[in-house]
Amino acid sequence: MGSNIQSVGLLDALKMESFRTILTHKYPYPHEHSRHAIIAVFIGCLFFISSDNMHNLIQKLDSNIKWWSMYACLLGFFYFFSSPFIGKTIKPSYSNFSRWYIAWILLAALYHLPSFQSMGVDLRMNLSLFLSIYISSVLFLLVFHVLFLGLWYVGLVARVAGRRPAILTILQNCAVISIACCVFYSHCGNRSNMKERTLDRKFSGWFSLLKKEERNSWLAKFVRMNEFKDQVCSSWFASVGSAHDYPFLSKWVIYGELSCGGGNCAESPAEISPIYSLWATFIGLYIANYVVERSTGWALTHPMSRKEFEELKEKQMKPEFLDMVPWYSGTSADLFKTVFDLLVSVTVFVGRFDMRMMQAAMSKVDDASKRDDLLYDQFCERDELWFDFMADTGDGGNSSYSVARLLAQPYIQIQNNDPLMRGDLLLIGGDLAYPNPSAFTYEKRLFRPFEYALQPPIWYKDEHVAVNKPELPPDMSNIKQYDGPQCFAIPGNHDWFDGLQTFMRYICHKSWLGGWFMPQKKSYFALQLPKGWWIFGLDLALHGDIDVYQFKFFSELIKEKIEEYDSVIIMTHEPAWLLDWYWNNVSGKNITYLIQDHLRGRCKLRIAGDLHHYMRHSYVPSEKPASVQHLLVNGCGGAFLHPTHVFSGFNHAYGTPFECKATYPSFEDSSRIALGNILEFRKKNWQFDFIGGIIYFALAFSMFPQCKLEHILLEDSFPGFVKSFLSTVLDSFVYVIGSSYISLAGVLLLLAFAVAFIPSKASFKKRILIGVLHVTAHLFAALILSLLLELGIETCISHKLLATSGYHTLYEWYRSVESEHFPDPTGLRARIEQWTFGLYPACIKYLMSAFDIPEVMAVSRTSICKNSMDSLSRGVAVMYYASVFLYFWVFSTPVVSLILGSYLYICINWLHIHFDEAFSSLRIANYKSFTRFHINPNGDLKVFTLAVDKVPKKWKLDPRWEAESKNSTGISSHERRFPSKWRAVFSHHDPVNTVRIVDEFVIKRTLKPESFCGNGSVPH
Repeated sequence: MGSNIQSVGLLDALKMESFRTILTHKYPYPHEHSRHAIIAVFIGCLFFISSDNMHNLIQKLDSNIKWWSMYACLLGFFYFFSSPFIGKTIKPSYSNFSRWYIAWILLAALYHLPSFQSMGVDLRMNLSLFLSIYISSVLFLLVFHVLFLGLWYVGLVARVAGRRPAILTILQNCAVISIACCVFYSHCGNRSNMKERTLDRKFSGWFSLLKKEERNSWLAKFVRMNEFKDQVCSSWFASVGSAHDYPFLSKWVIYGELSCGGGNCAESPAEISPIYSLWATFIGLYIANYVVERSTGWALTHPMSRKEFEELKEKQMKPEFLDMVPWYSGTSADLFKTVFDLLVSVTVFVGRFDMRMMQAAMSKVDDASKRDDLLYDQFCERDELWFDFMADTGDGGNSSYSVARLLAQPYIQIQNNDPLMRGDLLLIGGDLAYPNPSAFTYEKRLFRPFEYALQPPIWYKDEHVAVNKPELPPDMSNIKQYDGPQCFAIPGNHDWFDGLQTFMRYICHKSWLGGWFMPQKKSYFALQLPKGWWIFGLDLALHGDIDVYQFKFFSELIKEKIEEYDSVIIMTHEPAWLLDWYWNNVSGKNITYLIQDHLRGRCKLRIAGDLHHYMRHSYVPSEKPASVQHLLVNGCGGAFLHPTHVFSGFNHAYGTPFECKATYPSFEDSSRIALGNILEFRKKNWQFDFIGGIIYFALAFSMFPQCKLEHILLEDSFPGFVKSFLSTVLDSFVYVIGSSYISLAGVLLLLAFAVAFIPSKASFKKRILIGVLHVTAHLFAALILSLLLELGIETCISHKLLATSGYHTLYEWYRSVESEHFPDPTGLRARIEQWTFGLYPACIKYLMSAFDIPEVMAVSRTSICKNSMDSLSRGVAVMYYASVFLYFWVFSTPVVSLILGSYLYICINWLHIHFDEAFSSLRIANYKSFTRFHINPNGDLKVFTLAVDKVPKKWKLDPRWEAESKNSTGISSHERRFPSKWRAVFSHHDPVNTVRIVDEFVIKRTLKPESFCGNGSVPH
């Protein structure tokens, strides 16, 4: 790997990599000084807050259970809402949004409650000051950036200055500046001391702390944090001086409050406000840092130190894997596209246009035995053959790469068993990428893990289109000469969502899947293997069956090429034997006819994917001969896990009995895993918040506001309160069903969707019953949450904590005390208001109103309860419901996820329905497996299913691969001892070290009568 250290010319000679300035950051761009500032501000907050007498909270806090209950509910709901984001960053955009959103509405609610007032802390000043400083900082920096871009446009600064600033960085810096100023004001005030201090007096308090003759010890003085805080404020944060010392700035500053020793000051203040000085210092540092970075290009071109280079290298030495597909996401464009593609595929392609018909029409040869675009015999002359089968890959990068890494190993050694050699042939049983077939999903979810596991030839180009397959390496003329691994794949239902376009482009018109050579030309094929073994790869499309053209090809092939004592393996995407039993359906009639009437007992094994687990059923000897001896499902190639216990009752197929020989995971583990829907549904599906919050708001919409709640608040006993509360909830339920319009419409739509959501395996009556119970649970939950929110607002209103004036209460209060705490004798505010045409105070005014959501909600609610909804304008009504939604969304999202997760758990474990929905929600990357086959020289087929219980999440560059790549540049990747680029960070978690055999059996070769020794299978 080449070096990324940027140094040229004079910089190399001067060894500038060791030069640093305090204004630069180790990340080139954007600068992240605000992160360090946040840490500093947080530490400062802890220091100053600890200086207050915290016991005042216990002494003064109202002991009324209403406030304790309100605090418990408020903090509890906010905790459960933010719990999925604690300790990890799910997505930077949503994670940042959730942090700021939570901080906003939680602080807006808490500052109205009586606890802070009981502690003697008035947050109105801090909040109003924060918002004022914040909007001032944002406007000031925006003007600065506009001017700086103007200078760049006329060519007065370097070209790198033309790069647009990061808006998020500006907002984050402004927030940090505002918080720092508010913390300082809260504990040090804005007072200007007009009395001169000598150096000794200034530090006398500090020295007194160290005097040994003091009566109190150092520890005792440290405990008296109030005194220590005052000394810090007076010593470190004294005012910078008088405005008379800076005549040019005298009209452009804010002044501090007067402190004249208790007397009245006859003259106006002259000392600059400490708050203003602190704000100007932070703004100046930001501007200076930005100018240095942009005008000189230093931050974009300065050389890295060795330590920074190693950190960057370590970051780059990690694979870029995508996470498991979020199937319950309400914000994923991929999922909406998947739904759209599915609708188009079902309505347009099924029965109207079929890519399989086009493939048959393009064939130039009618004789099935001569169809080299469908029949491949390059393996038939070998004495033995190893080959692998996997299906349903292309989901999470960690799981897909774990399986691909095992497939790529030259051999797998498990305990004392003989080594299992890498397959010369890889069969993929469909669903190559999720959630829909596209260039992005195929490249990122399918090709990337396989290319990491086994690299393609160095001369191969990703953008190459293979038009004349097979495209062999330059030194070969016949495919039989190629000794590397080859790959054949059939499409699954997800691959057919776009009419098979992406599959044809990336599988049939590309020659390499990583280091696996792909000679395949069509979506179905036949492979002739050694010792009389055959593989039929069938394309079921979205019909669940082969078309007549496939049937014609395979039936003619059976008649012309397959001998009486040959053995056939049929590979399909869907395991029709399990799905037909589960859905009580009959599908795949053409396949069944092909097996029973044409193969006539020569089909020894059926393999399939689609269900993301492993199950094997074997024929039980009976009076009726077996059409198929073994039925094997292995869809653990990388996609989320499916349950096994819902299929435990299967025991019959093709009119003959079968018994279950192996499952992975076991029935008991499968049932236990389903419990995760209750415990972790929202943690795994936090993107469902968008849908769940809107649904609950629609269900409770007609219940806002509830004006007559005094009877609940007047209850003296807790049992009476609960009884009155539940009675009100029942009344609300009756109102929604009998009198509301919007909420009733929401209930009916949700009921229709809930019934349609239930699989058709259940009878129509059961679906109605289950749907009604499900929707009723959601409706009662929504009504309870709406009543809790309304009770909280009503309690605050009755105690004069909300709705004491109008919508701009915070702004009006701030303007009334602004002149007292921040004197402005020069009229700076008036001049700014004039220059901005009133924009400056208007922004502060409406920002404060937008911040104080509870006040807006309470004022609107009071107006509605007094004068009815008709008295409000449409804009005010929208504002009211928007303010309600902001809080109701936080309350409802954890509850809707809990109820939906509980519903899925009950359905999958008790009713055995929703096997797809209940496990896709868990997004389980573990329990991955593939099946390895070995045709030995005797012609017997040995079958090994290899599994990894736990998939690693952290990977690092394999030093053995790196060393071998440097020393063996001319060797193909499949010839290397260590072909995979990444290994698990912890070796005991690496799939190569944790893989185990979960199933093993043998299918005996069918011998001719004169040498017949036996037939069937010998399990181990």
